[in-house]
Amino acid sequence: MYILKFASSSKKELKKIDKNSQVFILDSLEDFIESFSSEYETILMHSGKIKKLQGQKEVLYRLKLRSYRVVYKKYDDKLVILVVHVTTRENAYK
Repeated sequence: MYILKFASSSKKELKKIDKNSQVFILDSLEDFIESFSSEYETILMHSGKIKKLQGQKEVLYRLKLRSYRVVYKKYDDKLVILVVHVTTRENAYK
């Protein structure tokens, strides 16, 4: 099972979002890490819910949660998912 960690900047972004959306995002992320496996990731990639971002120095992924986008990176050796960015779709790729 993976551990969920937030970058300090993503914690600040999450606090700016309304409470109902915060609860939805955190619950969705908890479900995501509990179910996470390579097979689950493949299924979500085919459905378009997860996408590997291009043009980055490091390997980052985007997870769609309603109108929000969560950018994360994973460390297989440590089983950690680090949330890098939480924002709406309009601001996600700026």
